[in-house]
Amino acid sequence: MKQITLLGATGSIGLQTMEVIRNHPDNFQLYALAFGKNVKKAFPLIREFKPCKVVVQDAHARESVKREFPDVTVLSGTEGMIEVSTDDKVDILLNAVMGSIGLPATLEAIKAKKKIAIANKETLVTAGHLVMEEAKKHHVDLLPVDSEHSAIYQCLNGEKKRDIKRLVLTASGGSFRDKTRAELEGVTVDDALNHPNWSMGAKITVDSASMMNKGLEVIEAHWLFDVPYEDIDVLLHRESVIHSMVEFVDRSVVAQLGTPDMKVPIQYALTYPDRLDLPMTKRLNLEEIAKLHFKAMDYERFRCLQMAFDAGKEGGSMTTVLNAANEEAVDLFLNGQISFLDIESFIEQAMERHQTIQQPDLDTILQIDQETRRQVRSYSK
Repeated sequence: MKQITLLGATGSIGLQTMEVIRNHPDNFQLYALAFGKNVKKAFPLIREFKPCKVVVQDAHARESVKREFPDVTVLSGTEGMIEVSTDDKVDILLNAVMGSIGLPATLEAIKAKKKIAIANKETLVTAGHLVMEEAKKHHVDLLPVDSEHSAIYQCLNGEKKRDIKRLVLTASGGSFRDKTRAELEGVTVDDALNHPNWSMGAKITVDSASMMNKGLEVIEAHWLFDVPYEDIDVLLHRESVIHSMVEFVDRSVVAQLGTPDMKVPIQYALTYPDRLDLPMTKRLNLEEIAKLHFKAMDYERFRCLQMAFDAGKEGGSMTTVLNAANEEAVDLFLNGQISFLDIESFIEQAMERHQTIQQPDLDTILQIDQETRRQVRSYSK
């Protein structure tokens, strides 16, 4: 029985992780969960899964949980997430919290030599050099939960790193894949949240529409698989059936296929190196699909993706700025304060103003993160 700590329990990945745990009660037990302020979603989960510890964002949420569940240990903030991520009773940390807030807990869990399933791409984007340095030092594998990185991880099973020629991340194109840049003027939040293939949270769905999500995944792939940016490509693939591919030096290409369902990579990370049945997920029927479509990426059309490549190649603190600026701009858009195209404009401004620091330490990263957020907020005033 694997004891799991889940950060980001009320988000899309968190709720789908609960489905996996629910369907395999003999294999997994939820030891601790963390969420922000959404007690309405969290309370039924606490009642059902009966975690020993719960982490919340602030004092108000903490009091609400303590009143409702007096027998549960309730913690708060970054310190609380670190405690439940490093607890001796925990076998696996699944980090599905949104944003760079998940970074300190991940670093401490690595030091505690926990098995880590990572759905929090911002951790690697913000501080990839620190995370991978600690992972190597403590001999900890990071098991990716993103469908693209899980696909690459599976394609590389049994292969030698020196034989990798190229990584190919596939992209559905998001909600606006058929729109020109001129047609993006005036698109609404509801338009952006209408993803054609995947069921995801609001922030990641907007990132998919801007293609920043794929840009963050490129940076994440660079760190996870130690592959230079020049050897990472992105390919538009409307159906989201091929989740990603690896080309090897002999020109063989290995791909991982499946229906677009996040429970597949979630469960694979939790069970690795084994697999379990996943009866609630639809089987892939290629006869029914009949055709798969591919298209070269247009980096002029999807400027956020180009900015992510630029930030990754610049390295150092520039990826921290990219991530923080994007998070704040997306939040402004979701709250109706800026337009969709303002997102990329605000990110570009933040990157242009930043003086890159190579090999920043954690305190510097957190400081730059906060400064960037304040700066981007000022752009909308």
